[in-house]
Amino acid sequence: MADRLTKEERSELMSHIRSQNTKPEVALRRALWRRGFRYRLNVKKLPGSPDIVLPKHRTVVFVHGCFWHGHNGCKEYTVPKTNTEFWVKKVERNQERDQEVWRKLEAKGWSVEIVWECELVKAKFADTVERVTADIIENGDLYRKHRQERRESRELRLQERKIAEKKRDSLMAEIKGMVL
Repeated sequence: MADRLTKEERSELMSHIRSQNTKPEVALRRALWRRGFRYRLNVKKLPGSPDIVLPKHRTVVFVHGCFWHGHNGCKEYTVPKTNTEFWVKKVERNQERDQEVWRKLEAKGWSVEIVWECELVKAKFADTVERVTADIIENGDLYRKHRQERRESRELRLQERKIAEKKRDSLMAEIKGMVL
């Protein structure tokens, strides 16, 4: 089946597709802001430049377009009938890149939340925001708990080191006293 648009018309149409500040992304950001979450946008220093970064909760949120990221089982994701091989490879590569980015972020201690564009339609919007909110709060609690445990562990090691140093110093003093 041939494309009904010319190559130039198709190129013009595709050039208008945005990767940042999409309607679903902006809607989710507004809902999170109203719930009191403060975030940064598209942080370039993090792998994949996440759409929403919540440092306090050590969580990043990606808002994925169902077509571009191959949302399986979604009516929004269908393989185009023209240039099928190209589109299948493109979506597969996007999915592979997503996996690489998620692994890198998780290795750096970030929790990754994925929100699909089809989850941000009116019928599902409230439930999706509720799920994301709960996940962000849980991730933040886990992050703070982990930090507190590390802090306590560090303090315990310092105390043990001080005790060991005192024992060593008293043994050295005893040895010096015996030698004299």
